[in-house]
Amino acid sequence: MHLSPDEEAAIRAEFLRLTNLGQAELRAWLQTPQSRRVGMVRKGETESVGRQSGRKILAIRDTAPDALTDADYRHMKKVIGYCRRHLAQRPWGDVTDTRWRWSLMNWGHDPCLPCREDDRGGGPRPEEGGVEGARGKR
Repeated sequence: MHLSPDEEAAIRAEFLRLTNLGQAELRAWLQTPQSRRVGMVRKGETESVGRQSGRKILAIRDTAPDALTDADYRHMKKVIGYCRRHLAQRPWGDVTDTRWRWSLMNWGHDPCLPCREDDRGGGPRPEEGGVEGARGKR
């Protein structure tokens, strides 16, 4: 996969916008029973594809943009596609305690939180502390 710098920047921006759980939030979520209850488990594996993706998301966001690999960009595109498809299938009513939400959260997106529309450079949420531009430390 060969991407131009503009394509890489666009993929990173959409990935960061959609993965609206912070690093600590996603890490903690992946330890919950709800996280373990949802998702497809491939034959011969013990963990769902979504939980595996959650760990890849954590690693990607801890990587400097200039150190990202083609595999990282492929995974970012996979996350973007998954989130867009599943957000389009939002069920009616309160989604707080639904498998639909839990599955999306394994992929780094909490549909009960806003996307990071104005998160241009990354920085942790004010309540998480940290310095501007430290998105990877979340």
